[in-house]
Amino acid sequence: MKQPAVYIMASKRNGTLYTGVTSNIQQRAWQHREGIGTGFAARYGCKLLVWYELHDHMIAAIEHEKQIKGGSRAKKIALITTANPEWRDLYSSLF
Repeated sequence: MKQPAVYIMASKRNGTLYTGVTSNIQQRAWQHREGIGTGFAARYGCKLLVWYELHDHMIAAIEHEKQIKGGSRAKKIALITTANPEWRDLYSSLF
């Protein structure tokens, strides 16, 4: 599924959060779940896809990612909780 997306991964409910952007949300979420890579998300165990938003254009996705990353942790938690109150892993919803 090639489509620009902004997403948030979490280590657990109210745990460490990672915000990213990708052109293939299925593949990227799988990589996080498998711990592929040595970056922040892998180091802190951010394996749960708790929020994502699809975009028509990568530029819009990147702009929204920057906006989310520039916001407070409280704003990120509010974004997740509004769309996903139980903090369920949304990975299976991608298929």
